[in-house]
Amino acid sequence: MKPLQIIAACSENRVIGRQGRIPWHIPKDLAYAGEQIKGGVVIEGRRSYEERGEALPGCETIVLTRQTGWHAADARIARSLGDGRRLAENLPGKVWIGGGEGLYRETLPMAAQLYLTVVHTVVPDGDRFFPDWRNEFTREVYRRESSDENYRFIFLVLKRG
Repeated sequence: MKPLQIIAACSENRVIGRQGRIPWHIPKDLAYAGEQIKGGVVIEGRRSYEERGEALPGCETIVLTRQTGWHAADARIARSLGDGRRLAENLPGKVWIGGGEGLYRETLPMAAQLYLTVVHTVVPDGDRFFPDWRNEFTREVYRRESSDENYRFIFLVLKRG
């Protein structure tokens, strides 16, 4: 099977969500993520898809859901990660994991690379978290610091050590 790449952004305390939303809006991070996934396949959970309301542009989207009868006009549906990976095998490009919390936790042990944006903020009331990656992804292959008018952040690409 094609190797998995995880793409995510989290705060310093590993928050990825608060009350069903991403707790920041960083256009530079959205553009960076879009560049990375372009031409690939993104596997994401149903709630992650629904929060955005549409598939990510420039790539194929596979939504994982156990809800029978659920559909999306702009995405393929799979009932499990295994089914999603099998679908992705027949599509061009890299396979990306795009969230949410449970899918990140499930795929972190099997992922080849982690594309992580660390936002220099602490979100005290976050309710969705990225799993602790630091013991598994110890080799930094790319780092770029950036900022906008509201946040400082680091784009990281990490591999297993």
